[in-house]
Amino acid sequence: MDFNLMIEVTPLLVKAAWITIDISIRSLFFGFFIACGLVFLQSFQFAPIRWFARGYISVIRGTPYFVQLLLVFYGGPSIGLRLDPITCGVVVGAFNIAAYMSEAIRGSIESVDSGQVEASRSLGFGKVQTLVSIILPQSAALMIRSIGILAIVLIKNSSLVSIISVVELTYQAQRLIGSTYKPLEIFTLSAFMYVIIIYAVMGIIELAYRRAMRYTTL
Repeated sequence: MDFNLMIEVTPLLVKAAWITIDISIRSLFFGFFIACGLVFLQSFQFAPIRWFARGYISVIRGTPYFVQLLLVFYGGPSIGLRLDPITCGVVVGAFNIAAYMSEAIRGSIESVDSGQVEASRSLGFGKVQTLVSIILPQSAALMIRSIGILAIVLIKNSSLVSIISVVELTYQAQRLIGSTYKPLEIFTLSAFMYVIIIYAVMGIIELAYRRAMRYTTL
């Protein structure tokens, strides 16, 4: 194994890894708000709105992220939607992860005993106050774990944006292999960087989970 080569290409792979992290963080950030919107839409009494939200979730979860990425990037210009590769990766990643995240959030909220909701309402709490003061603190721990798992999935899926020429970690590794003809060294180093990123995320999730457990008995 050529360790000198690995040391030489490390700065290039680190720079590409930051692009992977940037795309993942932005996708997760926007995806969270989209997911909250989907959860809200599913609580509507007006059936067509609920059907729209559920239909969106079913379609997104039923089609590969890879296909969604190609559809938006290459098919978007035909309807006037032109996005640069990084923006496309963020947008598609956000709308994709939101479909999964919405179910994780909804499931966490529904895991709280309905009797507590009834008790809070009988004490004069409004719907919003009940949600903020009673439901969310107890569902936070489960929600953090679920969203954390999805964040890890999102980071791994970010390698697929290489297909639209985003110079993230996987794409940079492929370029370096094309010029050095050293696939073992390059892919070993890139895999090691993915492991570092994933374990850093797992550490953050665990810390957030432990803090959230202070406010719940679940």
